[in-house]
Amino acid sequence: MDVLDLAERLWRGEASTAQHHPVVFGGELCEITDGVAFIPSFANCVAVATEDGLLLVDTGSPITAGTVFHQVRSWNASPLHTAVFSHGHIDHVFGVGAFEEEASEKGWRAPRVLAHEHVGARFDRYILTAGYNEVINRRQFGVDNLIWPREYRYPDETYRDVHETSVGELSVHLRHERGETDDATVTWLADKKVLCTGDLFVWSSPNAGNPQKVQRYPREWAGALRRMAELDAHYLLSGHGLPIVGELRVRQALIETAEYLESIVDQTLALMNAGARLSEVLESVAPPAHLAGRPFLQPVYDEPEFIVHNVWRLYGGWWDGNPATLKPAPERRLASEVADLAGGAARLAARAEELAATGADEALRLAGHLIELAWLAAPADEAIQRARQAICTQRGEAATSTMAKGVFAWAARESTGARY
Repeated sequence: MDVLDLAERLWRGEASTAQHHPVVFGGELCEITDGVAFIPSFANCVAVATEDGLLLVDTGSPITAGTVFHQVRSWNASPLHTAVFSHGHIDHVFGVGAFEEEASEKGWRAPRVLAHEHVGARFDRYILTAGYNEVINRRQFGVDNLIWPREYRYPDETYRDVHETSVGELSVHLRHERGETDDATVTWLADKKVLCTGDLFVWSSPNAGNPQKVQRYPREWAGALRRMAELDAHYLLSGHGLPIVGELRVRQALIETAEYLESIVDQTLALMNAGARLSEVLESVAPPAHLAGRPFLQPVYDEPEFIVHNVWRLYGGWWDGNPATLKPAPERRLASEVADLAGGAARLAARAEELAATGADEALRLAGHLIELAWLAAPADEAIQRARQAICTQRGEAATSTMAKGVFAWAARESTGARY
């Protein structure tokens, strides 16, 4: 399907991001405007032709880098002059190697890589936590054989706040922002009215709450979106999802995403300042009702309640306000005690199944607690294993976000001893 046609249908609500998920969408290279190509992939890339060679904003993942290279080469044969990393996530930074090999073979100047100064520290952390990242990304994306990289292409040049550069006749303005990451770069090509947002905009409820990843910065993220809106870009090319074309649409998408984040942050902080526990905050906070139907804010990747968790962690620490969780008992010991009080782990499992059978969200949440206690108390009980597998599968099917679906699917497989 044509990229711009699908983007139009998504904006109008004639198609949905549940059908065309912004993270898993792929397609053929599309020339967005003269000399600017958009490569839709697991993480999108943007290629810009200049008289001195190509500018690339993001370069692909370890899996998609080869496809990105071949699509770019089908469009333009010029050397890669400069690559900009919008941030250090691995789906954005692994495509330089193919262009470097080509440059070496043809005797061209090696491409330079630009990024924010924190990208190197991110790569250092990824090396330090490679095993953990392997586990959580297998769980999040359901990719059994995912191998987390141990080697990275560090940037040649870094900057701190803003950076002006050029590639041939093309002026390139880079600005550091904090949002999903602390190392984000916004790329603004004023002459072409092209704005490359990286993952600061991804056609989803912003990835500001990912439960398995490090801190996000939703308040600063909103500020970044508002600054981008002031540029009056005609083309918004995001890190995931499809282009947005037209100044009014670009501005609406950026301003309303900022409003969405600001509302969640403000509600959460108000309750924290009033002394509420995290559980009370989670029960009370909701995004603005008038934005609930926006096609670019649907909770298909992250979701609002996870953002609340991250706001709490950023401003209030890890403790949720419940004195029992400050120094908790071991999970299995607590599960055994509750199971004994209930008359056995099987009784807990049976009640969990009754609740899950209603299909209601609150009942499914309660069922999740009860079946987890039953399984922890009697992990070898095959009936309880099957019940946990069924309930976690049901919760995954009911979930909207990639984050929740991945965790529940992992737990369902884990219930009967399966491992990734």
